[in-house]
Amino acid sequence: MTDKSKLYNNIDEPQERVVLVGVASGSEEEAERSVEELALLAKTAGAKVVGKAIQNKDSIDPVSYVGKGKISEIAAACDELEADTIICDDELNGSQIRHISEMTGRKVIDRTLLILDIFAQRAVSAEGKMQVELAQLKYRYSRLSGMGRSLSRLGGGIGTRGPGETKLETDRRHINRRIGYIKNALKQTGVRRDRIRGARRESDAVTIAVVGYTNAGKSTLINVLCESNLYAENKLFATLDATARRLPFSEGVDVVLMDTVGFIRKLPHQLIEAFNSTLEEIADADMIMHVVDTSDPDMTRHMEIAEELLGRLKATSKPRITVFNKIDVKGFEDVPYDPAFNTKDGTVIPVSAHTGEGVGYLMEELKQIARAGNVSVRLFIPYSDAGALDHCRKYGTVANVSYEDDCITADVLLPRSRLPKVAAYMIK
Repeated sequence: MTDKSKLYNNIDEPQERVVLVGVASGSEEEAERSVEELALLAKTAGAKVVGKAIQNKDSIDPVSYVGKGKISEIAAACDELEADTIICDDELNGSQIRHISEMTGRKVIDRTLLILDIFAQRAVSAEGKMQVELAQLKYRYSRLSGMGRSLSRLGGGIGTRGPGETKLETDRRHINRRIGYIKNALKQTGVRRDRIRGARRESDAVTIAVVGYTNAGKSTLINVLCESNLYAENKLFATLDATARRLPFSEGVDVVLMDTVGFIRKLPHQLIEAFNSTLEEIADADMIMHVVDTSDPDMTRHMEIAEELLGRLKATSKPRITVFNKIDVKGFEDVPYDPAFNTKDGTVIPVSAHTGEGVGYLMEELKQIARAGNVSVRLFIPYSDAGALDHCRKYGTVANVSYEDDCITADVLLPRSRLPKVAAYMIK
């Protein structure tokens, strides 16, 4: 079996030393937490964070992001700390990247390119790789003049993975051709996804999209519920591909859990566009299971960000279960929960996917959902129409079958949509 950790980090590459830079144009606390998250992203990408700087400004400087005076201080700090790279906590344009790079003598990347770089490391499936490359090409298309000089300064490292620097320095017509090719390939993949979704609807399966902030424990929880072995690790964006797993219920309609890519602050719009076919699984699902990491001190803000992104996907009106995960780290009674989410998210169930605490209650809730779409009826089927019993076995559960002199008697549990096929055999 392939060791995925080796796919994500090349131990032969020297560790990049980075300085993080942010702007607090509103809440200083929010800016600090955003930069702390940026540090986690940088470490996930394989960098070593050696310094941080947050500038209080009413707005982002259109030329140098934090202002020329602050940039001079950051340049001096980079010399002292022997930093290779500056990572800014907001999306920059090509001109800003070029100016900061010229003023500091360092490679400069922004939060968006950092996230795209992590996605390039994490992508395993052919579809995932194409989606990431499409997002990177769209991002870099309008920044070629600024990015080329900045990224070539050290000749590799964070921000240069994925389609490769050589391709990005070719003319725009080549990039446009590549974007067109990837879009067409993803469209074909989308057709296949539509067929799979259609088959689920045909089988009356209830699909539940499992969403939440990155590293909330979504994949681990699905593994516990479905007795599956999805890749799960305590890392940001361990999951990129939407993966379906069926719950092991013996009665009721099938329930399918869809694992999805994690949410994060300032999720690049290029990723949302590129991963459109994958994120459609959320919009197309019957329900949403929102998994929250209760051990994170910023959990309330994470819930708000998830809500904002669900709004962008037009999925906020769907029925919902909220799962408070990792209660083994912090007891449920200690969770800073906002009661306002009760009405928004419906049922709230505390669990620990790690220890199994509360998972039984969650499973019972999911079983109720499975049973809700079914009707229990007794059928009296003539032997000439015995094939109707096969229909019941295919789409529902059959019990207490009795072969009488003139007919077959059976108690069946069927989805409402399948009742018309056997309505003639029901005796009211």
